[in-house]
Amino acid sequence: MSAAFDRQIRPVYDALDTNSNKSAVLACNKLLKKYPTNILVKALKALALVRQQKVEESLVLCDEVLAVKPTDESVLAAMMHVLRNLGRQTDIIAMYDNAYKQQPHNEDLATHVFIANVRTGNWKAAQQVATKMHKQFQEDRYLFWSVFSAILQANDPNTPPALKPVLFKLAHRLVTTSSVPTYHSADRLYVHLLILRELEMYDEALALLDEDIGKAICDTSLTCDAMRRDIKKLKGLVKEEGETARLRILQKKDRNWLEFLSVLDATFWDVTSTSEPTEEARESCKKYIAQTHDMLQQLADLDGLKDRSAMLALLELEKRARQHGFSSGASRTLSLTEKYFMHFGDKACCVEDLVPYIDFESEYLEQWTAFLETHKSFATATDLQRGINVLKLVRYNLSESELTTDLESARAVEYATTYLNCLEYGKNLPDTELQPADDIAILAGQTFVSAWKSSQDESHLHNAVSILEYASARSKQSYRIRLLLIRIYQLLGAPSLALEHYRLMNVKQVQTDTLSHLVLSRAATYSLSALGDITYMSECMESSQIYMSNSQETAEFIARAFQMEKYTQISEFIEFEDRLDNSLQRDLMKVEHVRMRLTHEPINADLVDMELIELKFIFDRLHHDNRDFEVIPNYQPKSSLSFNEQTMPFNKVLGPGWLSAFLKIYIKVFQQASDLDDSVEDKLLIGDRPKPSNDPENQLLLNERLAKRRPEEAEELTPTEKAFYEYATALSNWLAPYHDYVRPPPSALLAEAAKVHELKPGHSLKALAPPAGLTNGNGNAKKDEEPPAVTEPPEIISKFFDDMKAQFQAVLDGSQLPPELLHIATITQEAFIVFAAETVRFKPAAVVKVNKFGGLVQSFKDVRTKASDVLRDISTHLQQLAEQTATPETRKLFVESSKSIQSSSGFDHDYVLGVAKKITDARKEIYEGIGKGIVKVLKAHS
Repeated sequence: MSAAFDRQIRPVYDALDTNSNKSAVLACNKLLKKYPTNILVKALKALALVRQQKVEESLVLCDEVLAVKPTDESVLAAMMHVLRNLGRQTDIIAMYDNAYKQQPHNEDLATHVFIANVRTGNWKAAQQVATKMHKQFQEDRYLFWSVFSAILQANDPNTPPALKPVLFKLAHRLVTTSSVPTYHSADRLYVHLLILRELEMYDEALALLDEDIGKAICDTSLTCDAMRRDIKKLKGLVKEEGETARLRILQKKDRNWLEFLSVLDATFWDVTSTSEPTEEARESCKKYIAQTHDMLQQLADLDGLKDRSAMLALLELEKRARQHGFSSGASRTLSLTEKYFMHFGDKACCVEDLVPYIDFESEYLEQWTAFLETHKSFATATDLQRGINVLKLVRYNLSESELTTDLESARAVEYATTYLNCLEYGKNLPDTELQPADDIAILAGQTFVSAWKSSQDESHLHNAVSILEYASARSKQSYRIRLLLIRIYQLLGAPSLALEHYRLMNVKQVQTDTLSHLVLSRAATYSLSALGDITYMSECMESSQIYMSNSQETAEFIARAFQMEKYTQISEFIEFEDRLDNSLQRDLMKVEHVRMRLTHEPINADLVDMELIELKFIFDRLHHDNRDFEVIPNYQPKSSLSFNEQTMPFNKVLGPGWLSAFLKIYIKVFQQASDLDDSVEDKLLIGDRPKPSNDPENQLLLNERLAKRRPEEAEELTPTEKAFYEYATALSNWLAPYHDYVRPPPSALLAEAAKVHELKPGHSLKALAPPAGLTNGNGNAKKDEEPPAVTEPPEIISKFFDDMKAQFQAVLDGSQLPPELLHIATITQEAFIVFAAETVRFKPAAVVKVNKFGGLVQSFKDVRTKASDVLRDISTHLQQLAEQTATPETRKLFVESSKSIQSSSGFDHDYVLGVAKKITDARKEIYEGIGKGIVKVLKAHS
């Protein structure tokens, strides 16, 4: 380009750099008047447009630029950003491939082709490109690109099993042709070892590792060292590895726990390497146990209080010795645990360290408990952590008979009193620090929950909230206290307070994938979106940001790792990307968002078509469950359920079964409400179609898959959800013939789609009239056959609403916590909305008249009347409950039910009254909101 043109286009770049996309478009328009065929200007304009979400205009320019098959680097760079924003990775590959074919000696273009294939996980093509680059440009880096691409192709789930060893052999042949030894870098050595391990060439791998440079690399690279351990184990050299680890521990003073595990594995190898060890093997093992014990005891005495690994290894040694019959009883374990506690009882990790080893029988359990009680003291700040550990360890071993409601309530009050007394040790700490006594408050809260679980007396939950709210106010950064409050507030029917604490945790980035389940599981139960409050819908959208970032950023990390030859990181990035792309929580949130959206927005073609396409993509995925339940503290005894299990909403863990059931419900509903055919659907897609999983079930036809029932679906659904599933299935089956008859044929839709090729995702074709000659005057396709005979609706459809009314009446007496009441109400509302979506096609009078569906419409009226009556009754009761919930009397009852903790100075009447007001107000809000929301939904679909 000329210098004059460079000066003229500079403002466009400046505007794009500052995200002034509107100015960039104006500047491009001005330049296009002078240079109407300039593809760089068109590419930059397309970029500015796509950033403004003007997809249709951008697509036209994209097609014009791509048709030219550009080779200019500036054009290619701009188009790459445009196509990535549109999700058209396949077009990026084709664009760079065309450019490379025109300039076959351009190394940069070749690199771009390789990286473009890497971004899409197209490992076969990436390997072929890298091989060609190595032959052409003679750089070893490209050889290793080819090698690692072959490895990734072999590990791809879609690669046939028979091809996997072939690819590893190819990788081995390539790596051995390198002119530079693989120990040139730790990452290249890792690649070589990975290949040798997969091909079971252990001797060759060990020869590499036994060289001085191999040993040096393993000393500095944890990944290579882990590979070394793995190969030795596979080779059966466990004893040899144990001896190596022993020397590292003794000579290099290495205190890596993996080294201790290697020593322990070697110690018991004689009896673990075979299912039936001989007497000679047992004698040999016994000798090794004695040697290992002496070594560990020596280390423990040497380390003293500086390091706990040797003493912990002694406990592990004794545990394994007992498992294999080399120890006569638990007295030795008791002695070791007492000694460990004396040394490290003031460490926060002490309880976690000891729990695997304190499974004592009654005699030794009494001794252990008595020992702990003698060390329970909170007299000074130094004693505090040891005292907390005593409380946790004593509680952990409580028997089932010791977990009565009265005993648990008394313990909880004792914990609460202790907590208040210990607050003085953190009184001068800034708000950014945790209170050292937080764990005692958590113990108190969980013990009250245990008392509630055994008695179902809600007052214990009131006490738990009071102590935990108090602790949270004094330790603002304690996310663990907030986790408990989130769960308890959901039980108490105060979802706004649960969401408030979740947001105060300041969950960011990938944590939204692991933790958002805390507030978004069955979020439709607590949503007020029908009333216009889209708080929970917004939370779903905000929590989904990580998935959009993942699709845009992680592929770049993989590409950079290739360019920097960080092969040890690539597999981790790929796994990270896959786990987020196919996250179970991601799609559970999506289904919740759809359920809430239907209460908030009119059911039209845009909504139906867009959601149908996306839900079908989800249905094809094989999901990963990344949710973190372990982060929720659990200080409950081993003889009882964990705190997570005790407070699990509806006593059901949402999983693939629940997701599958609700996907089937809504895909069938949207299928029938939509005019889309698969061929038309392809026209609506702008980005690449996601790759389906290699699950054999995906080979079945969609309708076959939708009709299948899985055992896990029934296990994960509540009784109310099961009834809804049966209702929705019966409704879809009943109306399917009528939808199929009225729906325009695909030929009509395709003809219209061809006229408007720049449709945005989800843009509906329903509003488009089929071409002339294909209709009979009412917008429906002509049919030669007679319309299907009108039949009465299945009994289950009308009976469903009667059953829901009966269930609702049964829990109105307060025998269940509020979520059960809300669950029945919102599922009943959802059933009505699903009915509205299924019948919206038959609303026009012309459709009814031409197709002789008068009887069908009468059935619709009967069902709608029944549903409306039930929902109005539920709405009335909910609004009455709202009026009765937040009153001076209910708050007084709350305060009186919390008498057991008010004897402590910190929890006076006024404080508990404040907690009572928060909870009752939150309950009133949810009762009133859902009650009024039902009325609004009825009006919207009347």
